[in-house]
Amino acid sequence: QVQLVESGGGLAQPGGSLRLSCVAAGFSLDYSAIGWFRQAPGKEREGVSCMGGSDGSLYYADSVKGRFTIARDHVKNTMYLQMNSLEPEDTAVYYCVADRGMAVLGTTCELSGAGYWGQGTQVTVSS
Repeated sequence: QVQLVESGGGLAQPGGSLRLSCVAAGFSLDYSAIGWFRQAPGKEREGVSCMGGSDGSLYYADSVKGRFTIARDHVKNTMYLQMNSLEPEDTAVYYCVADRGMAVLGTTCELSGAGYWGQGTQVTVSS
């Protein structure tokens, strides 16, 4: 059974930090492009950050550059999103995705449609 299980969401103050984790079971993240997307109420899903599976390509949305960092731990088979200097505009449900066919471009993450998604974790940034 293939699944991605997310954790690490919660409430943070503006300027604070959170680290989201996404543990893969049933497959290896080594061979997949990985990414984090988010969706706020009433808004479309937005690609936050992606990392290519083999070519080392990276994508960060302009709104999070310099604040968020995507990472992959090959030993733990886990992906992370380190979020620093959080802003209220970062409030959303965050979803991890692993997709062997994802194209990580300079301006977006192009999903293949055949990837696996986490269940989502709520991030709320408020004072």
